[in-house]
Amino acid sequence: MKVVGLIAEYNPFHNGHLYHIQKAKELTGADYVLVVMSGNYVQRGAPALLPKHMRAEMALLAGASAVIELPVCFSLGSAEYFAAGAVSLLEKLGCINAVCFGSECADKELLKKIADAASSETAEYKACLREALKKGASFPLARQTALKNIFADDTLDAILGQPNNILGIEYIKALSLIGSQMEVYTVKRAGSGYHDKNLREDFSSASAIRSLFACDKASVPLAGQTSADSFSLFKSEILPHLMKQVPSFCLSLFSDAYTKRYPVCADDFSLILKYRLLMETPASLSRYMDITGDLASRILKHRDNFLTFTQFCERIKTRDMTYTRISRCLFHILLNITAGSMAAYKREGFCQYARILGFRRDCSALLSSMKKNAQIPLVTKLTQTADLNVTGRQMLSQDISASDVYESVLTDKFKIPFINEYRRQIVIL
Repeated sequence: MKVVGLIAEYNPFHNGHLYHIQKAKELTGADYVLVVMSGNYVQRGAPALLPKHMRAEMALLAGASAVIELPVCFSLGSAEYFAAGAVSLLEKLGCINAVCFGSECADKELLKKIADAASSETAEYKACLREALKKGASFPLARQTALKNIFADDTLDAILGQPNNILGIEYIKALSLIGSQMEVYTVKRAGSGYHDKNLREDFSSASAIRSLFACDKASVPLAGQTSADSFSLFKSEILPHLMKQVPSFCLSLFSDAYTKRYPVCADDFSLILKYRLLMETPASLSRYMDITGDLASRILKHRDNFLTFTQFCERIKTRDMTYTRISRCLFHILLNITAGSMAAYKREGFCQYARILGFRRDCSALLSSMKKNAQIPLVTKLTQTADLNVTGRQMLSQDISASDVYESVLTDKFKIPFINEYRRQIVIL
């Protein structure tokens, strides 16, 4: 039995993701596709447009055999932590033969070469990195400058400036650091670039598709809107474009849940975040992951001018602190993700359990293999956690709390009943 592991967010699921699943099976000859997917929060420092169980169902319909949730501490992490968490999860399942990721360059050997240079952290690399940071560059740009200097190759800008290439390099680094035997494959990203906001006829970016739902704006106009109004808006303004961008089997899910369980955007969390910030001090802010003393000072300095989540990110970002980093940090505050807890997770080998969000009935052999070979507990019911160690219980508790916060936002925004995370059912197709 051959199993290929994919690391994804599906925010939202679209034609490019379907292509990736199909191509991964073709390249690897895999019998099964296991997806490690971000839950309700994603790596760019934002809530997912759609809830995790909806996105898991779309992936299963597209041919994924099973979907496992990446804990929120990693899904909201930097590229390094995101990759380390996801790769550790795949490795600890004990049955994954290969990892296949998308990249803009699709040159596996070049990405490996860059990953090796970044992992070795030679004196030359560290000196170049320090110099770039000293000049005010953000960490991603400083790293890009250091690697370009080491290779004496200006063309690396085109490689290191692309988000999927960056993640690919981090996946390879993470695999190397744990001595994994999983084989690496990469699929060339088709169609739009990651940040492209314009819809295309073939493969549009997730960013462009999200813009259909106004999720990058302050809010979706729902006040006074009836169900009939919402469906009419969806049918006339969104569906004609969406039909070209997502697989047909996803359309009913998008249609049925519109203004009932999605769209969700960062500004929907504004009031919760403002409350949390009002409770913080310089010392308490510095406990959270990725928050330096300088950033803590900026947050407190501008706290009284807080209007919305996105407005506050724009207000406190600087040349060396990108919007994405700021947004991640604010979600770390909101969800109580501390530097101390992340250090403990790292010491314990990152992921401490594998929570299954969904699976296909015809893939029972894969589930049996995971149960037999996994080095960490498989979580199918949140009440059955006796096999988890102390660190694992802390990580799971953090996940449950983060999901309940997300659900609270849905409850308030769409005026629907609150569904506690313990009542969520695994998606089975």
